[in-house]
Amino acid sequence: MTAQHDAPDPHDWPAVNAWRKRLRPELIERRLAVGLAHRRAQGEAAKRRLQASFDLRRWPVLGIYWPFRGEIDVRDIAIAHIEAGGQVALPVVVEKAAPVEFRRWTPDTPMERGVWDIPIPSIRDVVAPDALLVPLLGFDGACYRLGYGGGYYDRTLAASAPRPFCIGIGYEHLRLDSIRPQPHDIPMDAIVTDVSSATRAPSGQTD
Repeated sequence: MTAQHDAPDPHDWPAVNAWRKRLRPELIERRLAVGLAHRRAQGEAAKRRLQASFDLRRWPVLGIYWPFRGEIDVRDIAIAHIEAGGQVALPVVVEKAAPVEFRRWTPDTPMERGVWDIPIPSIRDVVAPDALLVPLLGFDGACYRLGYGGGYYDRTLAASAPRPFCIGIGYEHLRLDSIRPQPHDIPMDAIVTDVSSATRAPSGQTD
């Protein structure tokens, strides 16, 4: 039985936390097991759906991410956003167990290695994103996201005022029935995959 199906009582946080720890490597393995060409095709389909669903020009500053462990590469979308007159920013961990900061990025920005050896802008030009494209490891139909367990996005969103509009982007085959959301989990405003998209309604239901 996989960790995905061996799900605990959502009211038992220690059990949920342990379940998520078991589930994350399984999802990473499933993501990387998809052939590179097929995974890229899925990513391109997700990006087409993203651009069909949202006019990113409405958000002057767009926060993105540097692709990691098979995540969908959205840097082409970011470059198009810059060419249309917008700004783009990448998240940078400046302190463990604290919100991240977003540093302005262009294709010419000098880069250095950050946490998990992920490239980050070496110039500290901090901006506040109006919207974020957020990578999904796993996700559910209520627009809750399962990440790598660091909690950086949740802490960042909880500390943001105003909060940026958050669009999770990932692969449909990693959809879960539920991530067993806890009080500290902050849902995405929308989720887009290679075959579906959903926007979270105020009631907490997706449309």
